[in-house]
Formats: sequence, C-alpha cells, structure tokens
Amino acid sequence: MDLGNLLARIKAILTTPQTEWPVIAGEPATVHGLYRNYILIVAALPVIAHFIRHSLIGYGGWGMHLRTPVGIGLLGMVVYYLLSLAVTYLVALLVDAMAPMFGGQKDPVQALKTVAYAWTAGWVGGIAVIIPWLGWLVALASLIYGIYLLYLGLPHTMRCPADKAAGYTAVTVIITIVLIWIVSLIVAALIGTAALTGARMGSMQLGGDSRHAATEASSTTAAQASKALEAVQKPVDNHVQSLPTDTIKTFLPDTLAGMKRQDLSAERNSTVGMQLTSARANYSDDHGHNVRLEVGDTGSMRGMMAAASALAPDSEQQTEHGYEKTYTSQGRLIHEAWNNDTHSGEYGVIVAQRFAVKASGNAESIDQLKQVVNGVDLGKLESLKNAGTTAN
Repeated sequence: MDLGNLLARIKAILTTPQTEWPVIAGEPATVHGLYRNYILIVAALPVIAHFIRHSLIGYGGWGMHLRTPVGIGLLGMVVYYLLSLAVTYLVALLVDAMAPMFGGQKDPVQALKTVAYAWTAGWVGGIAVIIPWLGWLVALASLIYGIYLLYLGLPHTMRCPADKAAGYTAVTVIITIVLIWIVSLIVAALIGTAALTGARMGSMQLGGDSRHAATEASSTTAAQASKALEAVQKPVDNHVQSLPTDTIKTFLPDTLAGMKRQDLSAERNSTVGMQLTSARANYSDDHGHNVRLEVGDTGSMRGMMAAASALAPDSEQQTEHGYEKTYTSQGRLIHEAWNNDTHSGEYGVIVAQRFAVKASGNAESIDQLKQVVNGVDLGKLESLKNAGTTAN
C-alpha cells in the first residue's frame, strides 16, 4: 500500500466506517501484507508522538518542566513499538479463536484486519499527546471510537450476527486491557518506572498526556462498552470545518484579568479528514504573573470531544502542595490544578463539546486563571458550535 492509499484508508475507516468495513472484509490479504503495508506504519505514529512529547518537547506543569532523557525515551519507544506489534497479533488470534462463541467464522487474516483497522483510531488519535491537556481527551475519545469501529467491523470480517457484536466487542475490549496492562508491567521491568512514566503508551493509546485516559481505559468493562457505543455514532464529521484562524484569534483580547497580551499566534491543521484550529497568547502584568491562554476548535472531531466529555470520569487529587481535579459543571467539562509552592497552575474548560479554552502559568491564585478563561467570550464561542457545518 503506497502512502496515498494508506492515507485514503485511514481517512475512510475513520470517517465512513459503515461503508469501509465491507470493502475491507472483501479484500484479499495476508498477515505479512497487513503488517508490511499498514500496521508497521500506522502503529508507529503514536510511539513517535510520545517520544517527541516526552523527550523533545517535555511535559509537566505547576511550574515544572521535565523531559525524559533521550536515551531512555528511545529505549521506551522501541520496546513499546515491538510489544504493541506483538499485542496486535495476539489480540487478533484471540478474536479469531472466539469467533464461534459469538456465531462467527474463524479466519486469522480477517481477525487481524479487524484489530488493525479498529485500532486505527487509537493509533492516529495518539498523535494528539503532543497537544497539552487537550491531548488526553482526544486519546480518550480515540479509544472510545476504536471500540465503536470494532463493533461495526466484527459482523463484516468475522461474520458474526449483528445482535452478538456488542458482546463480542466487550469481551475483546476486556482482554485487550489486560494484555496492555501486562505489557506495561514488562516495560516497567525492562526500563524502570521512570521511563514508563515518561514514555507511557499502548497499542490502543490508553495513555495520553495525563493519567485520565489510562484510568478510563482500565474501567471500560462490559457494562460500559454499550455506553461507549452509544456515545460515538458519528465522532468524525468531515462536513464540519474548524474556525478560521482570524475568527479564533478574536477570542484572545488585548487585556484579561489585569494583564496585557504580549503576543498572539494561531494555526489551522488538517489531516486524514480531521481538522483543528488553535490560537494562543501570553499575558503578563507588573507583579510577575505570566499566563498562557489557549483556545482550540476541534472542528470535525467534535463528535469525539462529545464522547470524551460524556465519559470522562470526575476525579480529584489533593497533595500537600496543591490539588488537581476534573469535573463537569453546567454541562462543561472542567480541569483545574494548582500548586501552592510555585503559585502556578492551569484551568481549562470544554465549551459546547467542541471548543477548548485553557489558561496556565504563574498567577496570583487559581481564581486569576479562572478570570482569564471567563474573560473569553464563552457565550459567543458556544454560539459557534455549528459554525462551518455544510450539508452532507
């Protein structure tokens, strides 16, 4: 499969899976060919993204900026990549073995197709870990969408009755979670927990830029699988364009919470049918407060964001230095964190299950960060929830 065909297949399975799965099921293929032409390439995307994020860009918060040493990062990247390839094949063998239990037909090549193309969402969505905060939501949404793709694909590839696809999907998801947990233990033993923290990744991208995605993944049981399936009926809508850069920049005013804007930038990126526009600005005052404000529009991924917002767990952690929590208020997913020692933190809001607004940096208190976010015209932003929508 050349690059053009590869990108076309990725876009098709993500945006039009109902029509793409029958095509996939009918294609002649071999295990070697699936690995050579598709799995080896697409599975590498999140692995490379994690290395860039943790070893080159860095990670952290609350006034700290950390990087995984390049040597450890490279080792983690190679180990996880090889293990993810192995887990892909192992899960495919189990999908094949379970087929008769759910009224399906055993076929190892079709089983590998099922796993590889269903996991495309997680592999591609894993690239988002490069984006701070928003990355874990996209990773979570990608995981959920991967479950949905699996549910859609099993009746075509494994010939199981449609009414048994949900059970087949749930059992496969549980087995996959267990296998990835085992992989994490293996990597921890090989390269140590420090490298694991800095380079955590998995075949289905259960981990993003925070522990939230992993928490959600480990709690995705059979009972929750049906909820996930209901949440993602159309997570990638290629009939929605994200806001133009000139529009999104208007949500970054000259002054906010007593601070003046020092710079401003915006960009719009599109790949395999998914589009994202983001703008950012730095604000400061005479008291040494420096805050970065970011506004992002997920555009065609708004369905993914809706699913992530609906299924993201409420969580709270208190330490002697501060706190971190994620919760929903007035229909908006909110994440906030504060470090009393460094007087720094972050406060982010998902608006209309499409837009992300976040303030982070050194501030007088978490209240000042909240003032920065609330100083953005969130009502106007919410009124644009259907902006860029065109007829199917």
